[in-house]
Amino acid sequence: MSTTTIRLPEDLKARVAAAAKRAGTTTHGFILEAIAEKAEQDELRADFDSAAENRYARIVASGKTIPWQEMRGYLEERLAGKVAKRPVARKLAR
Repeated sequence: MSTTTIRLPEDLKARVAAAAKRAGTTTHGFILEAIAEKAEQDELRADFDSAAENRYARIVASGKTIPWQEMRGYLEERLAGKVAKRPVARKLAR
């Protein structure tokens, strides 16, 4: 483990201390947890963005997609517990 120094404005330091007390942990533990949560959020966002970029690249490369109304109907049927035929991607007219 390494040491990093952070300087907090007094009002933020007091807020963190109060939040840590409410959470039943130390200020140090609270700050570590907050940093870990923020790093995880950033990683999840990066993964989401990467998946979206990859999917968009496949759409551009193939020129095929599923119209939203068809996909929405499919998803609504699945949510309702029905067996639904999966829509097929196709080239859309522009």
